[in-house]
Amino acid sequence: MDGHERWLEQCSKLGSTFPARRYNEGTRTSEDAALQLGCDVAHIAKSIVFEGPESPVIVITSGANRVDRKRKLKRLLGFKPSMAQAEYVLQQTGYAPGGVPPFGHLFPCTMVMDEDLFLYESVWGAAGCAETVFSATPSELQRITGALVGDVKQ
Repeated sequence: MDGHERWLEQCSKLGSTFPARRYNEGTRTSEDAALQLGCDVAHIAKSIVFEGPESPVIVITSGANRVDRKRKLKRLLGFKPSMAQAEYVLQQTGYAPGGVPPFGHLFPCTMVMDEDLFLYESVWGAAGCAETVFSATPSELQRITGALVGDVKQ
């Protein structure tokens, strides 16, 4: 089962359906996704995986932003998460970097969502692999993920 099929299965378990789009050219980076979709990079909801002391930390942030893990993320979580290596990301989430969706992971994760995403009516997230994306409102993402919302940008 590939990452997109796994993500579709997780959507089904959640009782949610999000139409996904597939792009052969790939959407591995926020810039790639925005180019394929014809939208501003700020409308991309990228999922960045960090290594926490007990579980992965996934930050869903605007494609236009970088995460300030040393100060702002540490303040929100009470600890500074480490950068995650590709192998850790795959083992803990079930998805390869560049295709990690904001929900539907193998194991429970600590979820944080960038407050800037709420500036947009809808955003685009990875749908399980580097070639697939889906659209959702920031409120839907926050509800499904149970993410803590805060200012995490540099």
